[in-house]
Amino acid sequence: MECPHLSSSVCIAPDSAKFPNGSPSSWCCSVCRSNKSPWVCLTCSSVHCGSYRCDDFVVNDTKLGLVQKVREHLQNLENSTFTADRHRKRKLLENSSLNSKLLKVNGSTTAICATGLRNLGNTCFMNAILQSLSNIEQFCCYFKELPAVELRNGKTAGRRTYHTRSQGDNNVSLVEEFRKTLCALWQGSQTAFSPESLFYVVWKIMPNFRGYQQQDAHEFMRYLLDHLHLELQDGFNGVSHSTILQENSTLSASNKCCINGASTVVTAIFGGILQNEVNCLICGTESRKFDPFLDLSLDIPSQFRSKRSKNQENGPVCSLRDCLRSFTDLEELDETELYMCHKCKKKQKSTKKFWIQKLPKVLCLHLKRFHWTAYLRNKVDTYVEFPLRGLDMKCYLLEPENSGPESCLYDLAAVVVHHGSGVGSGHYTAYATHEGRWFHFNDSTVTLTDEETVVKAKAYILFYVERQAKAGSDKL
Repeated sequence: MECPHLSSSVCIAPDSAKFPNGSPSSWCCSVCRSNKSPWVCLTCSSVHCGSYRCDDFVVNDTKLGLVQKVREHLQNLENSTFTADRHRKRKLLENSSLNSKLLKVNGSTTAICATGLRNLGNTCFMNAILQSLSNIEQFCCYFKELPAVELRNGKTAGRRTYHTRSQGDNNVSLVEEFRKTLCALWQGSQTAFSPESLFYVVWKIMPNFRGYQQQDAHEFMRYLLDHLHLELQDGFNGVSHSTILQENSTLSASNKCCINGASTVVTAIFGGILQNEVNCLICGTESRKFDPFLDLSLDIPSQFRSKRSKNQENGPVCSLRDCLRSFTDLEELDETELYMCHKCKKKQKSTKKFWIQKLPKVLCLHLKRFHWTAYLRNKVDTYVEFPLRGLDMKCYLLEPENSGPESCLYDLAAVVVHHGSGVGSGHYTAYATHEGRWFHFNDSTVTLTDEETVVKAKAYILFYVERQAKAGSDKL
């Protein structure tokens, strides 16, 4: 929006000496000393914390461009502090005999090349999804091999700029910034990467995610995949998406799932097809519909919702199979979901059942942990047991006899976890496997972990990759 009060409200110099010392992201609130989501008043330069009263971003500026100059100054402070801190860490690593970035593997020392993502203000939901997608090899490699696009020109060409929201939507590319982020995550040249350029594009094209309040990671993932899909359909850097897909025969040959038009790498890897069967309980008329999907949202069965941990007694542990069975079992629709029967010519009681007609290369399973009550959105904190290897999806297929013995087995690639009690609060982290090792991604911190730790996590989103034919035979 355009703020009509800028000229009278901006009263501080762009390089004001009144600003606190240190990086702006670490400034403390002048009232409560909290450093959560700090922001600075442009009238008196006081620092406060938390969300703004209004999360709309101001697109206009003063005649002298003071708002932009303040932004650039704050960004320079942030970058200089970050650079100095990185040099200090490098010195410590060079002089220390205990290098936390090294691991003993089979008697030899191997470097950990994983890179964290800096939290830009409650952006852990985005960081967890990006780290998970970066560890889905086929998906990640496609974007990293795309040709680069230089969006900036003129006097800003070749140097990093601090973006303003007045630059125009036609000057951003989600695919390009996503590609740059994926390329930065496994180079091993830095301990943490700041995805502010990608976050800027997200603000531009996904208005739901503007501001610095906590967001739902699953909702963000769906928006991200949908917008990547749409941008790839329009072509990228003058190269048609179909031309790039044809260069990868594996993707193009097996891709039959199209969502909103032509197929792209998004639908080639995440796309599956559901068959929805509805039967009228009065006349027996059957209706079938095929629906494409990029992920499956699974309810946690009500009988398990009071069980919060794996080791808690009193009853069986909820498993991923229980959630899948609940999703595909025959269900009688209630009075609010009466089916319009074309034979009876009125709404009737009916049953519904889902079958999977086509499985995707990467099966994304979302556990529905957040449910609306009369006034609140509560979290289902139940532990759900899930396999690391051999998730067998054959029994959920419409025509299992037409699938090969190994084509229905999936191995876990990544897990997104929500820590906390509500969707508008808490924290997101991710676990992912890379070259046979499991990592825990907690914003800018990346640590090695083990399978025992991963299986104890209360999963929110699970990414399973289709097993290759040479894999073993262990199943869920």
